[in-house]
Amino acid sequence: MSITFNADEIFEMAEEIERNAEKFYRQAAKIAPDKETKKYFLDLAVMEAGHLITFEEMRAQLSPQEKTQSLFDPDNQAALYLKTMADSRGWEGKASPTDEFYGDEKIENILKIAVDAEKNSVVFYTGIKDLVPPKVGKDKIEAIIKEELGHIAALNKRLAELI
Repeated sequence: MSITFNADEIFEMAEEIERNAEKFYRQAAKIAPDKETKKYFLDLAVMEAGHLITFEEMRAQLSPQEKTQSLFDPDNQAALYLKTMADSRGWEGKASPTDEFYGDEKIENILKIAVDAEKNSVVFYTGIKDLVPPKVGKDKIEAIIKEELGHIAALNKRLAELI
């Protein structure tokens, strides 16, 4: 069975990833133990909101044909990976990134969840990068990948400081 996606569907998945990430960081900020940690999570939420806007703008640039045309993936690898990502229901350690925190989570655990989620985002965006029409802005996806990699480094640094 062949699984196909079009550029519109791929951007829709990317937008959902960014919405979930922003919500996750805003919820983490609510339970942060101090102002510095709260600001840290809110800054990450703002960056994720910026990624969402980028993907929305890229999606709006798609032609009607690009919104409906299946993407060329002769080995079906990208399509299978995208289907796995689309079917994924949650992040490590939580049923869903949009679930509410209980308020007693350790910041270390939240940071670990965030690192895993950011890694998954990088893998997803790397997978879609070659499927995105160049005129829509493949370079923008590369910039988001670099920023997400920066998030991973910053989260890991923060985690190391707490352990």
